[in-house]
Amino acid sequence: MRRFNKVHFIGIGGIGMSGLAEVFHCHGYEVQGSDLKESKVTDRLKAMGIDVKKGHRAENIDGADLVVYSSSIPEKNPEFSQAKAKGVNIMRRIEALNILAEGRDVIAVSGTHGKTTTTSLVSLLLIEAGLDPAVFIGADVHFLEGNARYGRGNLLVTEADESDGSFLLLDPLYSVSTNIDKEHMDYYVTMDKVIDAYRRFIRNTKYNGCAFVCADDERLKSVSVSPNGRMLRYGLASDADIRAGNVRLFGMNGSEFDVHLKGKKLGRVSLSIPGIHNAVNSLAAIGIALDLGLEFDFIKEKIVSFRGADRRFNVTRLESDVLMIDDYAHHPTEIRATLMAMNSSGKRIVTVFQPHRYSRTKYLREQFGRCFDMADHLVITDIYSADENPLDGVSARDICDSAKECGHKNVHFIRKDDIIKHLTSVIRPGDALFILGAGDIGELPGKIIKVFNDTAK
Repeated sequence: MRRFNKVHFIGIGGIGMSGLAEVFHCHGYEVQGSDLKESKVTDRLKAMGIDVKKGHRAENIDGADLVVYSSSIPEKNPEFSQAKAKGVNIMRRIEALNILAEGRDVIAVSGTHGKTTTTSLVSLLLIEAGLDPAVFIGADVHFLEGNARYGRGNLLVTEADESDGSFLLLDPLYSVSTNIDKEHMDYYVTMDKVIDAYRRFIRNTKYNGCAFVCADDERLKSVSVSPNGRMLRYGLASDADIRAGNVRLFGMNGSEFDVHLKGKKLGRVSLSIPGIHNAVNSLAAIGIALDLGLEFDFIKEKIVSFRGADRRFNVTRLESDVLMIDDYAHHPTEIRATLMAMNSSGKRIVTVFQPHRYSRTKYLREQFGRCFDMADHLVITDIYSADENPLDGVSARDICDSAKECGHKNVHFIRKDDIIKHLTSVIRPGDALFILGAGDIGELPGKIIKVFNDTAK
């Protein structure tokens, strides 16, 4: 493993960067970092003995011989600029992860949707089997009490970030491609380039490994060629190598289905997480576990214990029989799938959405307008920039306008600080309240719980 004395992480409070910093720390590196604001994540890192500075300043990198950054960090960042000027080693997050991957077999999960859940399920099964993998997940999960794991085994499980093409730097033993959707168009520009990137990701799978590709995704059908080795297609499709059959959905209580491997029925699996999309995601994890030699009876016993990742359909029952669902959904396809879970519940659906990134708002304006048709009352708040610079003429009101153009008659633009006041005036007993988005909207549910439950006393 390539050694550095002191590693500095720009934006160390980010979910991907924090996990990487934690595992570098466990490997014995001197780790430090900076972030614009303090959070429970930075508090956790400080408790481990990692030096975390608030704010980005050139002097923060003093003494570091490696600086790690993510694609959200602009080159004008003072720490990035200082590292470049001083000739300090600079690496993208995925390049730094490859340092930890030396000598290990990588399991890389990519796709526009479902990466976190699929990576979590794979990790849970391998940990329960005693394979002691290193793990990097894009959200906190209950079985890790965080989002990363040191691991002394020869396997490393990670989400593979397609947003800036860096997933092509991985050389996985097992690759998973969950789906391809219109996303990150500020980087790719055209869908042809998006599709070509996934084609290359699949072909990067090692000869002695296996590429797992969702058989239900139309775009993946055109790229699922893996000349370097084996490929297994998973999903609901009748010709899938790993197929879910006789699927029963139980709303928020999960699902159960039969698992077929190349035409042979292995048995029936129960999941505790909702949605047909999660049943499909679980098939990739089941396929990898089977290929690694885990017994099917063991897999079905352990997989039912997975309770989901943080901000992935987290349900809280408020007073007055109000059901609050907090979810990371920030792409139109994800939003529709999340709302669908309550579509036949008979409940009035109130939805609060915080757009994530100006570029996503710009390129997916029309799709956003169409994805909220199941919401009876829709609130849109300001865009969370994620370090992007504002784009002229792009605002959250674009999504409001698009929803109205698509026929939605109850759409409101509300500043984030005014959302709770608005909700107290519109929420009725028996409603389902969705809080959606990938930005700091995740801080809202805790405040809602306090306000609504205190009011009911």
